[in-house]
Amino acid sequence: MRVLLVSTYELGHQPVHVASPAAALRRRGHDVAALDLSVQPWDPELVAWASAVAFSVPMHTAMRLALAAATAARHQRPELPVCFYGLYAAVSADATLRAVADRVIAGEYEPALLAWVDGLPARGAASPAPAADTRPIVHLGRSDFDVPARDLLPPLERYAHLAVDGEERLVGAVEASHGCASRCRHCPVPTVYDGRIRVVGPEVVVADIAQLVAAGARHITFADPDFLNGVHHSRRVVAAMHERFPELTFDCTTKVELILRHRGLWGSMAAAGCLFVVSALESVNDAILARLDKGHTAAQAAEAIGVLRDHNIEVRPSFLPFTPWTTPADLVDLVDFVAAHDLIANVDPVQYTIRLLVPEGSLLVDHPDMAPHLGSYDAERLSYSWTAADRRVDELQAQLAEQVQAGLDAGEPAASLYLAVSRAVRQAADPGAAGAADPGEGELIAAGSTQGRPRLTEPWFC
Repeated sequence: MRVLLVSTYELGHQPVHVASPAAALRRRGHDVAALDLSVQPWDPELVAWASAVAFSVPMHTAMRLALAAATAARHQRPELPVCFYGLYAAVSADATLRAVADRVIAGEYEPALLAWVDGLPARGAASPAPAADTRPIVHLGRSDFDVPARDLLPPLERYAHLAVDGEERLVGAVEASHGCASRCRHCPVPTVYDGRIRVVGPEVVVADIAQLVAAGARHITFADPDFLNGVHHSRRVVAAMHERFPELTFDCTTKVELILRHRGLWGSMAAAGCLFVVSALESVNDAILARLDKGHTAAQAAEAIGVLRDHNIEVRPSFLPFTPWTTPADLVDLVDFVAAHDLIANVDPVQYTIRLLVPEGSLLVDHPDMAPHLGSYDAERLSYSWTAADRRVDELQAQLAEQVQAGLDAGEPAASLYLAVSRAVRQAADPGAAGAADPGEGELIAAGSTQGRPRLTEPWFC
């Protein structure tokens, strides 16, 4: 069987969710081609070549882009078997996928994806193709993993780089685990994994890292939803990587709660090359954090920043500034928190504009505090609509999104965009303060310099 695997977006990284199933399909004897639409153009010739096409949808943005690509594939070849697989595959299956997909697989998708491909008739065979079935399969049982087939993908030069010490270095992204033990209400992961994780064997992870190093990688991103879900496993992976490749640096993602719970870990992580940690701080309003079931307070977020900096590890925060319960005063507190903790250079400006997504199955849908704000489901946006308790917040989010995007397009630095955001939220909170300068503006501009602060060159968001 000739199988085309398509990725649309994987946070600026070479897509492991194409490379991993590609290896499994090859092992079963199938011919596999890969296409990454984040760096490659749509290729009708590959669609013509394929006996089946499967779209990787590990996040919201990827899902929306994949729907458009699958529509193009179906327009070219209406008979082509199409599968969606990944974390977001089951979202909007009834309203959206029925027109473009024959199979929908979430969770540990590889066994079900292999079974789907194995069950398809050979191209040109007289037997009819199986009837479309877009009832989502959520598959979580799995114990074996293949070393991803990186040779099918564009080179690392086409993806996000590490910017540090005045240079840019090639980056490889791997996953040492899938799923998450936490159940944050706004996150899509618990809707599929329900607090469970699946670990990838250290030997497979290190073998994948080895081929990335051979391809030029000098930095590794552990792209697990939370790298410390299985902390003993993570320690083993990092130790094995550092023993074999002592010059490599790395970053990982984990919760504030786990940064603090495992505070004794960070010395060894720093010694093994950890440069920064991505952590979802989300808000500095403790009531909102409780509604999201984040497991930390604003004070604990500040403490976690200090714990990491004690070992020269920086935090790259992600935020969720716009929720139904956000007020303009909350946004002032957020930008003040960023300045007070010297995070201006650490925050991708797009993070000041993020609005809560409420996809199908979200744990927030039935939350009593959500009921007054929740609207109808929007199949095009793959999210329920909602309105903020304070309508000024909805207007401010649209204003900031436009303002930040225009600044990024113009190449404005992080500090300049921070100041623009800060002024806008202060004006929204107190219209009489319009045009007032931020305290210590010159110092804030200097603090916003990205020199010396490690970061990836992709301003990621889901």
